[in-house]
Amino acid sequence: ISHYRDVVYSLKEHNLEPVITLHHFTNPAWFSRLGGWLNKDAHKYFLRYTETIVDALSDSVHYWVTINEPMVYIYNCYIKGLWPPQERSFPKAKQATDNLISAHIKAYKLIHGIYKKKGLPNPAVSIAKNMQPFEACSSTFRNNLSVYLRDRAFNYNFLNKLVHAHSLDFIGLNYYSRTLVDTRGWAVKNLFLDTCEKGHSKLSKNYLGWDIYPQGLYKMLMGLKKFRLPVFILENGICTEDDLERWDFIRAHLQELHRAMQEGVPVLGYLYWSLIDNFEWDKGFAPRFGLIQVDYNTYRRTPRQSADRFAQVCKSGILE
Repeated sequence: ISHYRDVVYSLKEHNLEPVITLHHFTNPAWFSRLGGWLNKDAHKYFLRYTETIVDALSDSVHYWVTINEPMVYIYNCYIKGLWPPQERSFPKAKQATDNLISAHIKAYKLIHGIYKKKGLPNPAVSIAKNMQPFEACSSTFRNNLSVYLRDRAFNYNFLNKLVHAHSLDFIGLNYYSRTLVDTRGWAVKNLFLDTCEKGHSKLSKNYLGWDIYPQGLYKMLMGLKKFRLPVFILENGICTEDDLERWDFIRAHLQELHRAMQEGVPVLGYLYWSLIDNFEWDKGFAPRFGLIQVDYNTYRRTPRQSADRFAQVCKSGILE
């Protein structure tokens, strides 16, 4: 906590606004041994943790993100079984999702209560919601049904419940790519998991093979207009060895962001992912997302040209 207080104070000294995420995929080992997010009391442990952290940092933090990409977490932990606890179970996926929703709603009320008790201005609390366009590989009834179901389940179900509970001050949006849907059967797993394996997408791809699709950011932002809440792009970025491609990615997405703003989407801000090259979960250190290059042998950090170009946009508010 002392370390993060130093980080927050340093950010403020450099005229940077801290945005703190409380849960970003990893769990304490003791929490995992108790069942993690399947435990019916998971929210109690999360609230105890939230109270400790928020109480320590509330004097210098306005923006709080309770949970990062809950549906990405559920998908990789309980549908695909790639991340701990590496299970494949739709019932467990639903149970964990319900517990995450409950944890956020209760944490939202707790955080606001802490600020009120301390006489501080109201904080802004949300989640970081990964969203992506689901698009049919070919316009068949089954593909179109699959697109509808996935869009509802992955993009909107979690948000709908939080909005209904009046537990979002803004919508935190993470956007990277799209999914091309090509269902090969009528089973639930087909409708929710099948993707195009025939190479029909002609879009450029990042290092991990994700389609580069700036228009998707515009589509997602326009879809969020109905909630009448400010939108904060908390993550948007590309892993690539080609820094010119990185700048092209940023510029194209900022153009789509501007287009959505011109059409009435209230945008609070835009954060590129990531400041420095990072550990990308089950993909390791190979994908390079950073505006700043990290030499993992010496830990030397070198700003890339894209960092300078992005900095100019941030300083001037002008996109050439």
